[in-house]
Amino acid sequence: MITTAAVVFWGSVLLVAHSYVLYPLLLKLFSIGKKGNSNVYAVDDVSLPQVYVVFAAYNEEKVIAEKLESIFRTSYPMEKLKVYVGSDNSTDRTNEIIEQFAAQHPQLHFFSFEGRNGKATVLNKLVSEIESTGIDKDNTVYVFTDANVMFTTDTLYELAKHFKNETIGQIGANILNRGQQRDGISHQETAYIQRENHIKYLEGLNWGSMMGAFGACHAMRANMWTVIPSNYLMEDFYLSMHVLSQNKKAIKELKAVCYEDVSNEVQEEFKRKTRIQAGNFQNLSSYWKLLFRFNAVSFCFLSHKVLRWLGPLFIVLAYVSNLLLWVSGAQFPVVPNIYKITFLLQNILLLTPLIDRFLQSNNVHLKLLRFVAYFYWMNLALVKGLGMYVKGVKTSAWSPTKRNIN
Repeated sequence: MITTAAVVFWGSVLLVAHSYVLYPLLLKLFSIGKKGNSNVYAVDDVSLPQVYVVFAAYNEEKVIAEKLESIFRTSYPMEKLKVYVGSDNSTDRTNEIIEQFAAQHPQLHFFSFEGRNGKATVLNKLVSEIESTGIDKDNTVYVFTDANVMFTTDTLYELAKHFKNETIGQIGANILNRGQQRDGISHQETAYIQRENHIKYLEGLNWGSMMGAFGACHAMRANMWTVIPSNYLMEDFYLSMHVLSQNKKAIKELKAVCYEDVSNEVQEEFKRKTRIQAGNFQNLSSYWKLLFRFNAVSFCFLSHKVLRWLGPLFIVLAYVSNLLLWVSGAQFPVVPNIYKITFLLQNILLLTPLIDRFLQSNNVHLKLLRFVAYFYWMNLALVKGLGMYVKGVKTSAWSPTKRNIN
């Protein structure tokens, strides 16, 4: 039993360490000397593909004007640009603002849907509307985005330029955050997103196997589109994995910059991460077979995603097995009291969310402590998300995360 407990303990620690530490280091090592895709369209190439910017909006009156302005400030040829926006039964001024823009920009096509459909259904309907016009799918690119994500003038070109390379099916944008605040988790969330950006960039650079473009902004070939299950919460990951399942490459373009306000309240981010985790298990149920291709996609899928999704299980296994090892007096050759030390350390780490809450209530903000607390909060969200998935997700309808804007 002692041997089994030791295997479970060190195995659990190693698997968590692999996903969060060793895997990123391996990606960095493998990327040495590699260069990104150079088979791209020139900025003035007349063969640049037709681009359709597609997004759903629900009660986004605070950001929708800035969003549309950022799209139409693009350097991309206006004759090759169309924008399709679907309002999912917004009850604020979102529809009114979009209609004002549509009156000024013939490229903008607006659809107002009754009832709450959910993001997946809205996107399905918008793409259906586009394809009903008889587009050339082989020379058309869909850019999916969110209402609160602002483009730079070159975002669309930097995404579209890569589709000259026929092996590439999807491009992820480089999402940069704004609105960091001292009192909440915005710094931790920003650091997490920046790290994810880097990991996804290296996956694309090494093997063209970026594990899921951020739904905030990504582009894909129109002929790679597939209808999204209406109750799926992570439509971006669903589309990304579909591209990889069709043996097309997915990469990240760091020059395709977008700006997004970042969540600052742990309660808001906890709810969002819960939805994300439920959506992750939905996608795992659709694409689990990719784990058995035993190629670069399998390696990235397991290392970057699946092991993280199983993180709460490994945390529990490490704790229980560590307790058994300590109580039984098990020894480790190099450090005899290692299991006593690791068990004490685990207990301290598990208490960090409560310690951070107490300090925060007294206006004390320790970034390192909050990073550790953030890790445990998000793993708790994984557990709740799994429960949400098991119970069954009926709809992909959403409410915007509280914005860090005026």
